Amino acid sequence: MANIKTAKYDAAYLRMAAEWSKLSYCQRRQVGALIVKGRSIISDGYNGTPSGFENFCEDEEGYTKWYVLHAEANAILKVASTTQSYEGATLYLTMSPCRECSKLIHQAGIRRVVYASEYKDLSGVEFLRKAGVEVELFGL
Repeated sequence: MANIKTAKYDAAYLRMAAEWSKLSYCQRRQVGALIVKGRSIISDGYNGTPSGFENFCEDEEGYTKWYVLHAEANAILKVASTTQSYEGATLYLTMSPCRECSKLIHQAGIRRVVYASEYKDLSGVEFLRKAGVEVELFGL
């Protein structure tokens, strides 16, 4: 568990990620992400379709389209196009990462993941812990 000062910042960044999630056009679930390094937000993201695609995340039957990008993937991709480094950063998410995004998180060098709620499949969280990434559920 984080110390009191860290917990205060964790709560604030998670509230900001929750606010960011509201920018998503997805109907089933809106997820927000922030990447923070040294108390500076270096990236943000929310789940949605790739650039140039219509802003509809679900098909006619209500299922999420396969090409929808997750919030953490969008945040990681934004940093990849800059000179910033993720090394040692903390990723704040409104929902626990999936196993596909967990691979990106680990490869990016993100050292800590704090999330507000759990997805039904926690294999991504388990992978990150096995990889040595600090992972914490922090309910708001």
